[in-house]
Amino acid sequence: VYFGKDGYLFERFEKPGEQLNSNVDYMNRFSGKIKGVHTFLMLVPTSIEMYPEKLPRFAYTESEKYWMDVIQQQLNPSTTWLNAYNPLWKAKDEPIYFRTDHHWTTHGAFIAYQNAANAMGFQAFTKEDFTIETVSKNFFGTYDAKANDFTVKADKIEMYVPKFDVFYRVEFNDDTQVMDSLYAHGFLQKRDQYSFFLNGNHGKVVINSSVKNGRKLLVVKDSYAHALMPFLANHYEEIHMIDLRYYHEKLDNYIEKETISDVLFLYNIATFSEDPNLIWLNQ
Repeated sequence: VYFGKDGYLFERFEKPGEQLNSNVDYMNRFSGKIKGVHTFLMLVPTSIEMYPEKLPRFAYTESEKYWMDVIQQQLNPSTTWLNAYNPLWKAKDEPIYFRTDHHWTTHGAFIAYQNAANAMGFQAFTKEDFTIETVSKNFFGTYDAKANDFTVKADKIEMYVPKFDVFYRVEFNDDTQVMDSLYAHGFLQKRDQYSFFLNGNHGKVVINSSVKNGRKLLVVKDSYAHALMPFLANHYEEIHMIDLRYYHEKLDNYIEKETISDVLFLYNIATFSEDPNLIWLNQ
């Protein structure tokens, strides 16, 4: 972990190896198999790409933007690239990343959501359509756990509450109880406060909403998706979230069985470049 200016902690992005090429190949083959389904890819930069000016002198990191451009060029034409880099770069002076954690904030996810809306075929809600509540002022994330520096100041976590009428039912593929909220407030009293979003990591999560438009979204993802789902859930009747670390069923069969209309691959670029679990797409 690098100790940056303004209380930011960063993790170096290493030059990707062969795993990145394999993951793009797995995804391209998969999107080529599923006919009549809209496929999207959103890769999100981490904070180190946004704030080079805050890094310590001579701190090395590989360019995430360069490798995101490489992936975009290799993408199957049937997959729509959702550009998260440009809108986040324009908003870099806003609180779009936690200083002590590897995730983006709710505000960062909201900016990416607004930018992706047209390509995904819906009209995004505006900031004025939500009440923004600060639910924690003492969040210390994964970078802080590695740095172990008592001088680092805490982050805050925000929740966007719709001003319009909508309700949700959230089901998990394990023994976790069904939730009627996209947030698990109990985690705000624990170390892992980011699990406030959708109750943390599970192999499969299904979000049913009161939106009745017949659209069903499958999200193949890492935990960056968790802060984005409270926005996407207002545009889909169902969202099926799959984490390939824990869920290994054949997804093209799953798409057919659940009559999925859209598939979104959503990862931060660091995870996508080294995750060995995308091989499960290749079944």
